[in-house]
Amino acid sequence: MKMWSGRFRRPLNPEFEQWQRSFPFDRRLLPQEIAASSAHARALAVVGVLSQAELKSLLEALAHVEHAVESDPRFLEDSEAEDVHHFLERRLVELAGDAGLKLHAGRSRNEQIATDLRLFVRGVIDQLGLKLVEFVDAIREKANAAGRSAMPAHTHLQAAEPVLVAHWLLTYAEMLLRDHARFQDCRERLNFCPLGSGAVAGATLPLDRPAMAAELGFSGPTANSIDATSDRDFAVEFVQAASLLGIHLSRWAEEMIVFSTREFGFVRLPETYSTGSSAMPQKMNPDALELIRSNSGRLAGAATSLLMTLKGLPLAYNKDLQDTQEPVFDAADRSLQCVQTAIGFMRDCEFDFARMRAGAERGFMNAMAAATYLAAKGVPFRTAHESIGKAVSLCLDRGCELADLSLEELQHFSPAFDRDFYSAITLDAVLGCHDVPGGTAPAQVRAALENLEQRVRALQEALHAHA
Repeated sequence: MKMWSGRFRRPLNPEFEQWQRSFPFDRRLLPQEIAASSAHARALAVVGVLSQAELKSLLEALAHVEHAVESDPRFLEDSEAEDVHHFLERRLVELAGDAGLKLHAGRSRNEQIATDLRLFVRGVIDQLGLKLVEFVDAIREKANAAGRSAMPAHTHLQAAEPVLVAHWLLTYAEMLLRDHARFQDCRERLNFCPLGSGAVAGATLPLDRPAMAAELGFSGPTANSIDATSDRDFAVEFVQAASLLGIHLSRWAEEMIVFSTREFGFVRLPETYSTGSSAMPQKMNPDALELIRSNSGRLAGAATSLLMTLKGLPLAYNKDLQDTQEPVFDAADRSLQCVQTAIGFMRDCEFDFARMRAGAERGFMNAMAAATYLAAKGVPFRTAHESIGKAVSLCLDRGCELADLSLEELQHFSPAFDRDFYSAITLDAVLGCHDVPGGTAPAQVRAALENLEQRVRALQEALHAHA
């Protein structure tokens, strides 16, 4: 029997009945449905709809269902259940009799799914929070291990200036910490409980909404019953935050892929996260990174799907909202898998510091420092830039570096050149001249690493306290 079939005289078209069922995918919300139903049952007992004996029977039945699913996934096989709410009601009637039929008093599936989805997204955000902090910590460990090793940084995919390897790695730590903050911001905004909102106008019983919200760990009840049952902003915010996380992971994966090529040779792919070729015996392919890169598109697609589903929907609940669940589930699964894979790759990969340093010492990576040297001697920077550009042009003709030019040759471009020029364009000097907060000077990077460690420890403590 359907939960709504009383006024109908004819059965549903069989094909439509199967199409409109959501149980094949929303059954994963059963833990959240059980938690919300437990809170609702207690609220019904307070207002006298359930006796204490019926409440006890229902809570035991809910616990039985929860245990049955954990011990035997086949328990979820049900070709009759329309959705997760219908499935649970059917099981409760089997286990608790008429008390199972009483549980729906004063509530609607509209508020149930709104509550279940909020609980689900909140739980995924908590999982992602832990994983993101773990990823940042893995990056921090790699940056610490890199010490004073240098590498070329790039703009326009062209070698630009040398930086510390640690400085490059910390770039991704900053991206991921912003992702973490976005998810936490979303969590704070979604953490209000729709229970007691009814179908659209509010519960028809004097339920203690603040008590139900508190039992489920919400900050409080939602403020408006129409908004509570129709709102999916939290789902959009979550999936959009996940899509931006996907973009960051994709950029990280792309650099790791490029830097692992023979042409660069900066990164050594770990065998634990690589595969081979069925045709070419020598190949080691960065499949884990490529899957992370491709999944960023799926995450962006989930965000677009949600927005298009919600566009133009009238208030309040519409069946369209059923189609907001799968993009949320997909984004949750893919983001968690991508981050977990990235953590493993980061821990297992190795860097060729000698090759990175060699890349940082050739190709005029010290040209900007050279122009800065002249500027410090009183030469206008635009003039200094022109002089160094001409010196680079001469070096290109000769196949040498700036340090290979004689002082006499350099003074042909500017009389401000002196013998201290050569010490000013060594790799250590070039790194050291970027001595501003956020720069790549070793002292600044050490301070950034110390700061990152403090931020990571604070987040770890906050996350564990919250759990």
